[in-house]
Amino acid sequence: MNCWHVPDNSESLSLLYRAFQGKAVIKYAISGSCFNENESPVTVEDQKIASRKDRAANSVGLPPLSIKGREEIERYRQWMETNRYPVSTIQTYVSMMEKFLKFVRPKEAHECTSDDLTRIVGEYILPNGFSRSFQNQMISSVKKFYSHIYRTVIDPGKLTRPRPQHKLPNVLSREEVKLLLNSSKNEKHRVMLSLIYACGLRRSELLQLLPSDIERYRNLIRIRQSKGFRDRVVPVSDRTIAMIDSYIGRYKPAKYLFEGQNQGEPYSAASLEKVLKRACGLAGIRKEVTLHWLRHSFATHLLESGTDLRYIQELLGHRSSKTTEIYTHVSTKSIQKIRSPFDDL
Repeated sequence: MNCWHVPDNSESLSLLYRAFQGKAVIKYAISGSCFNENESPVTVEDQKIASRKDRAANSVGLPPLSIKGREEIERYRQWMETNRYPVSTIQTYVSMMEKFLKFVRPKEAHECTSDDLTRIVGEYILPNGFSRSFQNQMISSVKKFYSHIYRTVIDPGKLTRPRPQHKLPNVLSREEVKLLLNSSKNEKHRVMLSLIYACGLRRSELLQLLPSDIERYRNLIRIRQSKGFRDRVVPVSDRTIAMIDSYIGRYKPAKYLFEGQNQGEPYSAASLEKVLKRACGLAGIRKEVTLHWLRHSFATHLLESGTDLRYIQELLGHRSSKTTEIYTHVSTKSIQKIRSPFDDL
C-alpha cells in the first residue's frame, strides 16, 4: 500500500480533513509509519493510552482525539460523575463532546468559538442526516462543557435549536398487550414486561429495582432516583405482588430484582429489548414496538378508564403536566364518540 506524505503541520491536516471528510480514509505519516485516521494513535504515547472503545467510537469522517482532547473529555466525565448526573446522560454528553473535539481538530478545546458549533451542524450533523434530537444534544453538551470546564460559554449565536417534532406516543390496545405478555413462556421475561406495563416504568427504572423496593404490605413499589433524581412510589395489586413473589422464589436474585447471567449484576438493557422483540414475534405483532410503548399504553389505558390526569402524572414521574397531557391526544375515550359528517350523508 502506498502512502502519500504531506507536510506535518496543522494547516495541512485541517485542509485534508475538510476536503475528504466522509468521502475517503486519510492516512498520515509519523516517524516513517502510516496510520489510518480512524485509528486513535498519532504518537507512540498516544497509542499506548488509546482504548479499544475510543477507537470504535470514532464517527464518520472524523479524526481521532488528541492527547489533550482525551484529557479534556476525562475532565468532563469526572465533573459530570461528581455532580451525580445519570449514567445515560453522562454517556450521551461525553460522546457528543468527543465528536465535537474530533470535528474541530487540529484545534483544541480552548481555541474554539461559537463558529465551530455552527460549523459542526452545517458540515457534519446535517450532511450525515442526524436527527433533531442529536443536534439538540450536541448543542447542550458543548454549552455545558464550556460553562463548567472552561467557565466560558459558547453561544450558538444565530444558530437556533431545531424546532421539536411533536409526535404522538405509540400505544398498544389492551388485547395486544395481553397477547404480548402471554406469549412469553419464560417466567423472568414475562414478569419484566408485565411490570413495565403494570406500573408504567421506564426501562432503566425496571432494571434498577431491588427486591427490597417491593413494599408488600402497602401494595407499593418504590422507584429510587429516577429521571430528574426523583423518588416516587407506584401502586401494585395483590396479583402483581404474587407474580413478583413467585418469580423471586424461583430465581432468588442476589441484589437486583432482575439479574443477568452474572449474579449480582442487573439485567442488560439490550437483552431486555431482545426479550420484547421475541415476545412480539410470538404474539404476531408486526409493529416496531419498543419498551416505552408499554409505558405509553399504561398511561393511555388509565386515562381511558377515567383516571384523573394529575394522578397519571404522579405515577409516571412527570415533572410537568404538559408532558402527561399528550396522552389525551391518543386516548379513544372521547374521540370514538365523535360522529363524522360523512355518516350523515
